Amino acid sequence: MTALLDRIGRPVAAVLAVAGIAAAVLVGGGGLDTVVGCGIADDDRPSRTAEDWVTHADHVVVATPTAERDTGRRDFTEGALRYATDRTVTFRTDDVLWSAKSPRHSLGENFDMVAAGWQVYRNGTRTKATTAYAPRLETGHTYLLALRRADDRWTVLGEGAAVPFDDRTVARGEWCGRVLGEENVARGERFSRTDDRSLEKLLAGRDGQAVKRALDSAGAKASAPKP
Repeated sequence: MTALLDRIGRPVAAVLAVAGIAAAVLVGGGGLDTVVGCGIADDDRPSRTAEDWVTHADHVVVATPTAERDTGRRDFTEGALRYATDRTVTFRTDDVLWSAKSPRHSLGENFDMVAAGWQVYRNGTRTKATTAYAPRLETGHTYLLALRRADDRWTVLGEGAAVPFDDRTVARGEWCGRVLGEENVARGERFSRTDDRSLEKLLAGRDGQAVKRALDSAGAKASAPKP
């Protein structure tokens, strides 16, 4: 399966909604409300660790959505769901924390990505579609993104390469359509296992300089001569 935002255009969330399947993601004592589509992750590129990012990404950026529009509408003739859409989100590049020595494409001051959109039911209800274990990428928030170029558009490596970054703090902000602090994002991600070495877990609550140091260190290790 293609990377996280490559696959948003497929009607995966819509199929889940029609089938009545919802992923219940528990966060903290009160719990996070059931969010359709926010529990099944299947990325074809490693995306969780700093080593994954420097190996597969073109750029790692701090970026803020500034606009969005509905795209990729898919109509349904049967079932409760009337139609589903994606969103094309325009981002402002706030900061470039790391770039490959030979990136496939340069990154401008603004760029677009396709993100999870909306599900509209025949009764008029409009609900958020979400991406498994990842932010929805909404205006009013800031994100840490490990980007690559695929099919002539920008996308992130996978679910681990789109990280909430409100207040320039790792794992703080919008996640699966909800606004959470870093502790609750961690619980919702279910990455509290002791063997999990994801960048998001290791640097939760840290700033951009900590991310940059981790990426530079991973890059140095990757380029070091093998003994």
